[in-house]
Amino acid sequence: MSTDPIDTLRRWQDSGARWRVLWRRADAVTIGLFECTGGQQVDQFTSTDPALLRFLGERTSSEG
Repeated sequence: MSTDPIDTLRRWQDSGARWRVLWRRADAVTIGLFECTGGQQVDQFTSTDPALLRFLGERTSSEG
């Protein structure tokens, strides 16, 4: 996994897979990485990166 969480999400989404916010508070977020079908969770990571929090905004997944 890339050390840049935004890059990780973009590459994951560009490959057709999905991500979802599993947990969020004002200064941290945990993202789940899921198969292309949205079924099984493959990995997850937690980040306090302010750039990632801005990138996510109010989104809860790659699907919307």
